Order: sequence, then C-alpha cells, then structure tokens
Amino acid sequence: MRSHSHFRIQMKSLKKTVYEIIEEAAPGNRVSEIFDVFLITLIALNVVALIVGTVEETYQIAPRAFDLFEVISVVIFTVEYLLRVWSCTENPKYAHPVKGRLQFVASPLALIDLLAVLPVYGVFFFNLHGLDLRFLRVVRLLARMVRLGRYFSSLRTLGRVLYTSRSELVAVVSVLFLLLVMTSSMMFFAEHQAQPEEFASIPKAMWWSIITLTTVGYGDVFPVTAAGRLLAGIIAIVGIGLFALPAGILGSAFMEELGKAGNGRTVCPHCGEVIEEE
Repeated sequence: MRSHSHFRIQMKSLKKTVYEIIEEAAPGNRVSEIFDVFLITLIALNVVALIVGTVEETYQIAPRAFDLFEVISVVIFTVEYLLRVWSCTENPKYAHPVKGRLQFVASPLALIDLLAVLPVYGVFFFNLHGLDLRFLRVVRLLARMVRLGRYFSSLRTLGRVLYTSRSELVAVVSVLFLLLVMTSSMMFFAEHQAQPEEFASIPKAMWWSIITLTTVGYGDVFPVTAAGRLLAGIIAIVGIGLFALPAGILGSAFMEELGKAGNGRTVCPHCGEVIEEE
C-alpha cells in the first residue's frame, strides 16, 4: 500500500514536470526553452521537406531520406501529442481525468496536432493514399511560434497591439466587406450586358472588386462601359483610403505601446493592460 502511494506521488511529480516542459513553464525554465526550440526547428524542417518534396527532381535524388524523415517526425509528434494529453490534467481547466482530457483533445491546437499526424497513419493502416493533411504542419509552426512569443518581447508587443486594436480592426474589416459587396453588385449591373463572361455574376465580379480595392489592378478584367469606368475610378480612390486605415491603426497602436515601454510602465503580457505600481 505504501509503495503504491509512493508510486502515485512519483507519477504526479513526473506529470507536473512533463507539463511544465511541453506546455506552460515558468520564465527561465531552460529545459522547456530547449524543447520549444527543438519542436519549432523540427516542424520548420518538416515544412521545408514538404515544400522541397513537391519538386519531383529533388525528391527523386533521395526519396528514402524524405520518407525516413517523415516517419521519424511522425513518431516524435505522436509521442509529443500523447504526452500533452497525459499531462494536460495539471492545468486546472482540464483537471478532470476523463472530461478534462476530452476537452483538451477537442481544443483547436490539440486538433491541429492530431490532424498533422493522422494522415500518415491513415496511409499506413488503411491505405488512404488520397488523404494528405501534412500542410497543417504550417499551422502547427505558426501556433508554436505564438507559444514561443513569451520569450521574445517583440512578439509580445505585437500581440498586445493586435489585442488593444481588435475593435478598430474588426470595424474596418466589416466596412471593407460591405464595400466589397456593394461595389461588386454595382459593377455587375453596370458591366453584365457588355461583358457577360467576365461579369457573369456578383460573386465573379468580387474578383475584380478585390483587385481594384487593393489597388493591385491585374488588368485581366476591366470595365468597358462609361458607367463601369466611372464607377471603377471612384472605387479605386475609395479603396486607397480604406485599405490605409488598418496600417494607420496598427502604426498608432505600436507607437502608443512603445511609448508605454519607454515610460517604464509595466504591461500585462496576457491582457495588455498597464499594471499600476504603488
């Protein structure tokens, strides 16, 4: 009985250690930092291998090396995923041994981790050669970079800027979306009869509206009627002003955030609020 209790204590301590290494660790945890850097590097190499592997001439140079690297990576990712599921109960949010783990498995990041390795097992065990979700490793890379943000003040600053400007950015995106629908509809009615193929429908006219509003102007689709050209000129001028708004909002927020840092004010890394010191 005593040995059983001692074993449970050891397992509890081991689970806590694993959680601190692979999930949230206190600042200065060297092992956790090394693990995060290793994981980011491995995922980045997988992304590079995925990209380079699509070049048939390059892949044929060493196909076995590509396949071996894929297998080793999947094994490491699988062990990492299982360790995360096992140790997630150390987080109060997932404290329940069954429900907590199910909630963790259903979380967006855990689903991405799972989908990143499932295709390989699908091909191996079920011969699902048409299933390939390896591109999700790019999403894994971005997600892990966000987690590594706690070690880099510049990334934390970017996160605070996006958080504090979220209301303004949502408002601008909403206006841009409404403008996109309006301009596409007007251009459809102005050009549909003259160009029934290029402006066959409002959704198809949205391609022209997006290209014009962003001032890219590929020239593959353009108005030919007088009303369409007049409307296109107005839309182009309006697009220049509206698409400059997000840059202005983010630039202003960055200046404000840098001003706070220059004044020696402490900012919460989670919510972005200034911590008043007595």
